[in-house]
Amino acid sequence: MATIKNKMKIFPYIALSCLSSCLFMACEDSTSTLGNSLVTSGAEVVVDSAFTIQGSSLREEAVLSRTTNQLLGKIDAKEFGSISADFVTQFMPSQQLDTVGVTVNDIDSVRLLMFYQTNGFTGDSLVPMGLKVYPLTRQLESPIYSNFNPAEYYNEGDCWSSQPFIYSAHDQYNDTLEDGTIYKRLIYKLPIEFGRKVFTEYLNNPSTFSSPQAFAQFFPGLYVKNAFGTGRITDFNQTKINFYYRKHAKVTVDDVERDTTYFMYNTYLAVTPEILSNNIIRYSMSSMLEDMVAQGQTLLVAPTGYNARIIFPGREIVNKYREDGGDMSVINTLNMTIPVESISNPYSIAPPANVLLVLEKDKEAFFAENKINDEKTSFLSTYDSVNQRYVFSGMRDYLISLLEKDAITEEDVTFLLIPVDVTYESSSSEYYYGTSTTYVTGIQPYVSGPAMCKLNLDEVKIRFTYSKQSVKN
Repeated sequence: MATIKNKMKIFPYIALSCLSSCLFMACEDSTSTLGNSLVTSGAEVVVDSAFTIQGSSLREEAVLSRTTNQLLGKIDAKEFGSISADFVTQFMPSQQLDTVGVTVNDIDSVRLLMFYQTNGFTGDSLVPMGLKVYPLTRQLESPIYSNFNPAEYYNEGDCWSSQPFIYSAHDQYNDTLEDGTIYKRLIYKLPIEFGRKVFTEYLNNPSTFSSPQAFAQFFPGLYVKNAFGTGRITDFNQTKINFYYRKHAKVTVDDVERDTTYFMYNTYLAVTPEILSNNIIRYSMSSMLEDMVAQGQTLLVAPTGYNARIIFPGREIVNKYREDGGDMSVINTLNMTIPVESISNPYSIAPPANVLLVLEKDKEAFFAENKINDEKTSFLSTYDSVNQRYVFSGMRDYLISLLEKDAITEEDVTFLLIPVDVTYESSSSEYYYGTSTTYVTGIQPYVSGPAMCKLNLDEVKIRFTYSKQSVKN
């Protein structure tokens, strides 16, 4: 029995070319018919879609919010619940400030600029909202989660404005980036004393600007607080601080040297992936969603709402393959499609744009170590809004890993389905002009705004295909 067991472990690795060779030889013309009347060989592709999954909603109270996207605002929706968001953030400093012909008194103004896409908000674009900005009094902790309490990190009396800064999503300035994307930008004026303090620090201690850690000891960062209004949450995906100043120089015109003053600005501080930035999310879930879960329905709600725990039929698939595959068999594909149902609401809160399917035992390490999907223990899917579904089309390596095990445990088949934010980068091909490849560079828990949907797990389709050689006497 041990010998048979070891042979079974090897079967998934039999090369497709080996099976193809057998088929080729069976079809090849031959001048000899010896044995043809005794043995006939062929190949069969088996497709099995009879498997089902089990699932349930699992409450997620807080997430590791390591992202450059920053949420601000508040929404009260009967179907979703009440959610508000503020954020705290450090800043990456520029390592070189313009000091030639510039003195500390030439700093004219300092402004906080927060950018969002034209549709980068949930709620009413016209409703007035207010914010307040506070300097942090101490460095942020790490790791930092969405239930972070900023109370001991700022002083309420040190607000950088006496009244909330009022804004809407409709009347902000437009900016067009190099790729043609149109953004809105919110501009908040910071104290000029802050800008002059930063400039003086650079003149006296340039090493402070050598790293974000060193700079955070000098300036821990900002707390941006939603201070007025309800009806919109905005997703800011770029935040920076610009310095506006006068630069003095001498120019020669018609052989005459003259003093000239240029009015300049530079971005000296910015939110980047290397620094700590955290969305502080307070969410009170609606009774409607809680009742749906109590009735046995499986939901995804984010941020800090519901994940889904899924028991995948790994044992059943392995048993079917071992019983039916035979000695000469090759695993072809393993795919899973999860139908999704939107939950009606007046704010157009939609299903999460991306979801991660990851073994539950690996979830904490996946996010803490900044991993990306490996198509063996973790899988990524983008919401198909046309067909209302999530599709996981590359689970073959996961099945092969189960076949290698002496015994399949419960943790080997228990997954979490988690809403996530995904970062992509593109690279141009050096061989084919005008072509580029997009690849995933980061996956973090979803914090891009409210999202929710119902998973129709009783309609999940699992499609398992494998090829086997048949021999008939």
